[in-house]
Amino acid sequence: MHEKRILLYGANGYTGELIARLASHYHLKLTLAGRNEDAIKALATSLNLPFEIIDLIDSNNLDDVVTKHSLVIHAAGPFSHTAKPMVESCIRNGVHYTDINGDFACFELVKKYHSKAVEMNCMLMPGVGFDVVPTDCIAKLLHETLPDAIDLKIAFATVGSMISHGTATTMAEKMGQGGAKRKNGKLIQVPLGEHGMMVDFGTKSIFCMSIPWGDISTAYHTTGIPNIETFTAIKPRRFNQLKYQKLFNWFLRTPFMKKMAQKKIDAAPAGPNESMRENGKCFVWGKVTNNDGVTAEARLTGPEGYTFTAHASLIIANEIINGNWTEGYQTPASQYGYTLAESIPGVNIRLS
Repeated sequence: MHEKRILLYGANGYTGELIARLASHYHLKLTLAGRNEDAIKALATSLNLPFEIIDLIDSNNLDDVVTKHSLVIHAAGPFSHTAKPMVESCIRNGVHYTDINGDFACFELVKKYHSKAVEMNCMLMPGVGFDVVPTDCIAKLLHETLPDAIDLKIAFATVGSMISHGTATTMAEKMGQGGAKRKNGKLIQVPLGEHGMMVDFGTKSIFCMSIPWGDISTAYHTTGIPNIETFTAIKPRRFNQLKYQKLFNWFLRTPFMKKMAQKKIDAAPAGPNESMRENGKCFVWGKVTNNDGVTAEARLTGPEGYTFTAHASLIIANEIINGNWTEGYQTPASQYGYTLAESIPGVNIRLS
């Protein structure tokens, strides 16, 4: 039996550090891990926590460390590169896996390991942060409200905050790749920003455009609704500019443009400052429709996204450590229900 200790990989990243600093609030035992020895050691010393220096390409060393733990919180992106080796190590060693990924392609990748995870009696739950806990919970609530729904639309917005280096780097990797949605149960490629609309989040209306958010994978697993489209807030002028992006996608995908984008990211702040995290807000809206045109809507308000992620990842970790888990691939709301979101401090959900 593995010790009830959690391995936090990517602890020196912006979100990883937030998780590390909040863990004592939930009385969880962490081991901090990552590749940057100086940064990991400094953080571990300041928090009086054990640490490990691991490179994901060293599978033997990774296995030696993973097997000493009950659960991994994987916080080191871009997950398109890092998820696979960590998932495979967790499965080899029968250790539960969670991450803070929001890329639908990574959810689809992790889901392919379901049967192997069942064999090894461990759970795989990507997306335990702002990506995708609040949206997955809204999807679950709406499906329970209208079980015969055939269409789901979900939108989210954050106000008073900014994105971290890690999030920005992941976005830069996706430049020029277009959008996606789920139609008749299948994932299909569509132009980025195929649709735009005003969304009433309750306290304010914000213009949003369609994007390939993780819920086109996770909400389908949670609800089985065959048509899913996801949206995020954007300035209308920027949305209008994106209509011409398909003409330049080839250029956006070049190494030169990715290098220029990364240079700009590296020059920016690591993420929102403490004031932004304390005062920022997140908003989620969802709507389901059935064959008869009957609809239901739900709205969620909560803390700023990175604060949301730190709490959500640790609340889920606590559930797993205390035995509330199911073997194989799971989504947050399929395992813990829509009330999971209400356990995050400052979250309010309204059904209409």
